[in-house]
This record gives sequence, C-alpha cells and structure tokens, in this order.
Amino acid sequence: MIPQLFVESIDLGDGRNITIETGRLAKQADGSVVVRIGKTVILGTVVSSRKASPGIDFLPLTVDYREKFAAAGRFPGGFFKREARPSDNEVLTMRLVDRVLRPLFPDDYHAEVQVMIQLMSHDEDVMPDALAGLAASAALALSDIPFETLISEARVGRVDGKFIINPSRAQLELSDIDMMIGASMDSIAMVEGEMKEISEAEMLEAIKFAHEHIKNQISAQLRLQAAFGKKETRTYEGEREDEAIYAKVKAASYDMCYAIAKQGTAKQERTAQFAAVKEEVKALFTEEELAENGDLVSKYFYKANKEAVRNVTLDLGTRLDGRKTTEIRPIWCEVDYLPSVHGSALFTRGETQALATATLGTSREANQIDSPSQQGEERFYLHYNFPPFSTGEARPLRGTSRREVGHGNLAQRALKNMIPADCPYTIRVVSEVLESNGSSSMATVCAGTLALMDAGIQMIRPVSGIAMGLITDGERFAVLSDILGDEDHLGDMDFKVTGTSEGITACQMDIKIDGLKYEIMEAALAQARDGRLHILGKLIETLASPKEDVKAYAPKIITRRIPNSFIGALIGPGGKVIQELQKTTGTTIVINEDPTTEEGVIEILGTDPAGIEAVLAKIKSITFKPQMNEAYDVKVIKMLDFGAVVEYLEAPGNEVLLHVSELAWERTENVSDVVKMGDVFQVKYLGMDPKTRKEKVSRKALLPRPPREERKE
Repeated sequence: MIPQLFVESIDLGDGRNITIETGRLAKQADGSVVVRIGKTVILGTVVSSRKASPGIDFLPLTVDYREKFAAAGRFPGGFFKREARPSDNEVLTMRLVDRVLRPLFPDDYHAEVQVMIQLMSHDEDVMPDALAGLAASAALALSDIPFETLISEARVGRVDGKFIINPSRAQLELSDIDMMIGASMDSIAMVEGEMKEISEAEMLEAIKFAHEHIKNQISAQLRLQAAFGKKETRTYEGEREDEAIYAKVKAASYDMCYAIAKQGTAKQERTAQFAAVKEEVKALFTEEELAENGDLVSKYFYKANKEAVRNVTLDLGTRLDGRKTTEIRPIWCEVDYLPSVHGSALFTRGETQALATATLGTSREANQIDSPSQQGEERFYLHYNFPPFSTGEARPLRGTSRREVGHGNLAQRALKNMIPADCPYTIRVVSEVLESNGSSSMATVCAGTLALMDAGIQMIRPVSGIAMGLITDGERFAVLSDILGDEDHLGDMDFKVTGTSEGITACQMDIKIDGLKYEIMEAALAQARDGRLHILGKLIETLASPKEDVKAYAPKIITRRIPNSFIGALIGPGGKVIQELQKTTGTTIVINEDPTTEEGVIEILGTDPAGIEAVLAKIKSITFKPQMNEAYDVKVIKMLDFGAVVEYLEAPGNEVLLHVSELAWERTENVSDVVKMGDVFQVKYLGMDPKTRKEKVSRKALLPRPPREERKE
C-alpha cells in the first residue's frame, strides 16, 4: 500500500511553483521532505540522537549538502566513478544552511543533529542551493526535534532594475545582484552575496524583497506541518544549572572583568588578565566542589565575563582594546613584499595580518568547475589559508576547512567584478593569514586588492572591506566597526561588507539574536561605509593606482584571433609546429576556439619580449592572406628551372612560386638571367590561377610594358 502523500505549494508570483511533500520517502528519519520546482527534486532529512554524548557542552550539528551526478544524467569525473569529498560549491551551500539553523536550537540542546540535503534531480533553469534551507527547515518542522522557529532561504537577483526571486543561472549572468538571504517569519538571520557596486539602500531593498518571499515559504511549511500532524516536541535533559554557584561566580568576577574590559588592553594581555580572574574565582571553591561542579564554574565565569564586556560597550561606548565604536584599528600596508612573485602585498590592521600573492597565467590555468548543477571555469579565483600559528595555537592540520572555503569565497566575490572583462590573464590570488584577531577575510580583500594592483592588473576600482559587530540588550545597542575576535564571539552580529568608492561588491552577515530591526541594519551599513572608505584611503596611500605593466619577471600575455581554418597550420602535424615554436621562443601558447565567432583565440605567455614577437610573426606569417592586385615585397629563397620560389617579407615562411613567364615582359630563357638567390623586389598578387588552381604572382606586372617592337619573342 502506497503511503499517503502530503503536499503544499508555494507560488513565486511569476508562474513558477515550489512544492513541499512528505509521507513517502525516508520515513525512518525524524523528519523528511521532498522539495520540487521544475525538474529539480531535493530530498531533505533530519535526525537527532535521543541523548547527548557525555561531556558535550555544545550543539554537534552537521549540515551536509550533496549533488548526485545522476541528477543531471552525468557520470562523476576522474578515475573513481563515485561521488567523493564535497566540492567547494557543496561546502558553501552547507555553510549557508548551517549559519541560519545553528542559532535556532535551544542553547542547552547538545544531542547530535544531522541534516542531510541531496539533489536527486536537476533542472538547468533552477539553482538548487537556493532551496536547501527550505528543505532543511521543512524537515525540522515535521520532526519532534526542539527548534525555536522555522526559517527559509531565498536568492534574489536584479535584472534591468527589477528584483527576481530564485533566478536561474542565465538570469544571474545579467543581474547586478546575487544575494542569498536566510530569515524567520520575523527577522533576518543571514545575508551573503555579491553585487556590482550597489548602494546601501539598494541592498536593504533587496533584503526586504527576499524576506517577503521567505515568509510565504514559512507559511507553506506551517500548513504542511498542520496537515501532516504536529509532533510533540521531544523531552531532553538540558544543561545542569545551579543558581547559587552562578550568584557566587558572578559576584566574585563581574566587577573585575568589567574593570579589565574598560582598560583597553591588547589581546594577549587581556586574555592573561581574564585567566587570572578565573583562577581567583576557582580558588573560592574546594577541590571537591570543583571536581563536582568545575564545569559549572567555568560556564558561569564565561557568562559573567560576557555580560561585563558587553556592558562596558553599552555603558561607556568603549571597547576591549580602548577604541570608540566607530574607530578603526591602525593600518599599515606594503606592496612588492615578495621578490619573485607576480604581485604581492602585506596588509596589517591591528592584530590581523594577511599576506596576499597574485599569480598570472593563461586560460590553461583556469579553475575548472564540474558539478551536477554547474560546469564551467573561473579565470579569477582566490584561495584563503588560515594556519594555526595565526592565532598562536598548535592544532591538527586536516586539510582545507569549511571556514577557509567560505572566507576565500567571500573575498573572491568581493574582488572578481573589479577585474576588467578584457583582462587576458587567468589570475590566482592566495591569502596567507599570518595573524588573526578579527576579520581576516576582510584583510584578505584589502591585501588581495593591493597584490592585484602590484601585479599590474588594471582593476576597475580598488576594493576594501570591513567587519561590523553589534551588541544589544534589547533596549540599547551599539554598532561596532572593525570588530575584534572577542567581539565577534561575544557579540550579536558579524556583518562583513566590501566595496569600492562607488558601492558594495559583497557582503556576509550572521545574526545571533531574534528580531534584528531594519533600522539597526541600516545604521550598520552606513557606519560600515564610513569604515571601508577610511580603509580604502589607506590602500590608496600605499598604492594609488595599478602599476602600468606587469613586472619584468612576470609573464606578459598577448592574445590574437585567427580564423579557425588556420588553427591546424599553427599546431602542425602532431603538434610539431606549436611545440617547436614554444621551445625556440620560450613562450607558452594556448589555443581556444570561440564558437560564437568561429575564430581561434591564441594566448601567448612569456617573459621575453623577443620571444613573444617571434610567435606573433609566425602567426602573422601563417594567417597572411595577400590581397588581389596588391604589391608585396618578396625575397628569392629557391631557384627552379621554371621559376623562382619567393617568400613574402612581411610573412616569413609564406612562400609562392613566381613563374618564369611572370619574371619580365621579355622572353626569359633562364631564370637566373633575371633574378638570383636572395634578391628582394616587389610582385603583384593576381589571385588563383584558374588553370593550376594555385596562387599566382607577377614581377612583370609592376614593370613598364615595353613597346611591341622592343620585346624578345
């Protein structure tokens, strides 16, 4: 017997509908749904353990998003024909969902939670990552797992001034906004995206547009929940509490923490002082009490410390390092720091430091994207590395983390639209975070800008970035510019904004509280603009504009277009011509075909100008096409009984036969009577000889024709 199916529909207002269904698939999961739009089918499931593991004092939440190659009717690439580790795009989607869901579980819920979202069928006109948050929340809605409020996510684009919800990839190509928004019915929880220099007001307008559609998606989840039958929320064993211990810890530590917080000390000094206070608090308890309640003492100290730090900012308007709420830490920058790389820059802001390098290459070095939902390549990409020593730690090295993927992607989106469309290079920027105490991703944006300009990339405009924070007690609030790591950890918002002098290029916002008002968001955006323009001024002081050319030891790249019919001649049999040309000139030559123009796009990369010129001369020679009745300089390179083989001087290697009958008006018995090896003269191009079907040139056609009586017959 087929189980009953429960279905709810969401009208996107443009003829498209999203359906959420449950009741047939994955019924042993705590909650499962199937989300459909067009031919796209996404399965979302959630399962949570009944008990927390001993000693766990956090939420072990795993969000896993995977795209099955079968969904697009494709095989996995590579040697192993099985989906393996997640791609960067899958990791980024996991992060988008995780960042919205994680704050909405109860603070004392520590049982393991696993949210799995799988793309089972793909539609080219649907971007599935925009539906992942909806699938996750709907699965939670049908479960008995404790969860504060339902959410959803939506992508917003803008084409010709009109907002579009969940646009297709083709529509995004035309859009000046690509933003993903996550929200509950009442408030925004997450924003991430890239823009083409839009204003703060336009960004807010886009967020509000997406929020209205998200409300419709949450309403559909509530209808499905009601139809399926709301499960009673499971009971669980929460964290152990002891009000007496809390009162004792707070009384002993709050004032001391408050005093330290308002001193304006450096990170290491401040950390040592807080640690000393904690030891004083622990000394108030016996060894037996600490053995039994040491975890509570640590937890309550953190709680009192957090409250004290936050109140210093709300009460006094000062911060842990002594700055005002709008003040940016001291900045110093340096370019051309590394002598052998194509471009480099060091950016230091307070206790955060990033060293960025830019490497230039051909299209052969493009980053290939091959996933079920997207195929293509990136000619500009950025990698971000966050080693343990940057925070003074020694921890295991386990490959690239999800955080590194996410921070690198944010910086890449911030910069990529400022790379000119006609830039011939493939560009790889790598950011090595050397110190971190607050927003190393924004330091990466700034260092990346300087490294690109140092490399001679003619950026449209330089880009800077800033991380904003928020502290609020429900009535008072303080927006913080250029937040510290501690302020990120203890605060209520992490809002990163990047942009040029003309507008915003990227953003990432995570809200840790419910009910963030648009007025606060607007104030944060305005304050962020002032801050990033201040930082931009520091970048321009260091390097006012991109260097006019790439460095002497960096490769120069020249592009040429040739008709497709000449590609074979340039490559040669078995690649002989192009391989020999690269060897003799010290260049790298890449040939791509442009299907839109039926031309070959030739990229010549090299450090020796003479080598590049030699390649250009060879291309000119191969593609040389003499024009009818035009005169050309030629050189005799071979003597034959019936004529001379001549080479066009402007196209070395391009040869043609000058027949003996076209040497002179007089009858010629011996070719050597008229021309000799190495002679240079002009010939007239006469097109194709209808008899021989070969090209024909004439020397005599450019000579005065003698009277008949003077000709030798």
